[in-house]
Amino acid sequence: MSAIARSRLLSLITKNNRRRYSDFTSNPHKEPFTTSSSFANDYDRPPPPPDSSIPPPDSPEKKSWSFLKYTLVAALTGGVATAGYASYAYTLDEVDEKTKALRAPAKNTLGDDASGSDKFQALLYSAAMTVPAKLVELYLDLRRLTEEHVRGFTEPTSDKLLPDLHPMEQHVFTLVLDLNETLIYSDWKRDRGWRTFKRPGVDAFLEHMAQFYEIVVYSDQLPMYVDPVVERLDPKHCIRFRLNRSATRYQDGKHFRDLSKLNRDPAKILYVSGHALESTLQPENSVPIKPWTLEEDDTALLDLLPFLEYVARHRPADIRPVLASYQGRDIAKEFIERSKDHQRRMQEQKQHGRFWRR
Repeated sequence: MSAIARSRLLSLITKNNRRRYSDFTSNPHKEPFTTSSSFANDYDRPPPPPDSSIPPPDSPEKKSWSFLKYTLVAALTGGVATAGYASYAYTLDEVDEKTKALRAPAKNTLGDDASGSDKFQALLYSAAMTVPAKLVELYLDLRRLTEEHVRGFTEPTSDKLLPDLHPMEQHVFTLVLDLNETLIYSDWKRDRGWRTFKRPGVDAFLEHMAQFYEIVVYSDQLPMYVDPVVERLDPKHCIRFRLNRSATRYQDGKHFRDLSKLNRDPAKILYVSGHALESTLQPENSVPIKPWTLEEDDTALLDLLPFLEYVARHRPADIRPVLASYQGRDIAKEFIERSKDHQRRMQEQKQHGRFWRR
């Protein structure tokens, strides 16, 4: 009996243990657990680095540097804008005159009898004004150099483009002639390239006018073009002087003939050109003529001979009022009409005088 009871008790205990094991494996415990080794490793591990996406607060040194940088940029921008406006609105002499008061304090010194406080204040003020004064002086020097460099391309090479007139020729008028479409015409074609043609009557015109005038050719072309053309155009050397592009004034995108730089009396200069009013700075001295573009029956130069000869012989005190009286008219035709009218009046006066003598 005891042996049977002992075997039943052992089997019951075994069933209970199996039921508990199956319950544990089917429903494990939800709470995690850590071993002593893993806990120790987590404890000794250094903390993670801070997130780089979060910007650190700006330091006072960085803020100061940013303020200084923006201040310098603003000062430089303002200085460039001021220099640009001064260059546009004022001439170099005007800027020099207006900035004298700014530059003067940097050079002022007090006498020995001044107090220490006055000397200290003067020293501080002079030190504060030294930098602006130096910048203004630098601007003036740079602008002066720039204007001198630009002047070499935009203004005539000299204030006296022609040598002094001989004392025996002080009464002689100066006849300034344009080249293109006045004395010659240059044409280009694909099959033959460039060719230059002489205007009808140009040889007789030059030879006749050389007896009365000092003839000057004034062109806006380069010397490599003007010199060979004039040499072939004038084999008898009726033209005394030739002026090219370097003697012109570049203004508003065009090369103008500046007759005031010829070293001649403006009252005794006549400028003959097919584009007279558009090519000179002194239109009051202009004698407009029809531009020549290869018309074979052109007689404009020869038609102008009577007027030019009359001026050279009678020598008006100032040619400019004479030319102003022909403004808007063909000078050659108008002169012929006036000459005929003058002859008619003279003839009437002679007849009237003869009538009273009877």
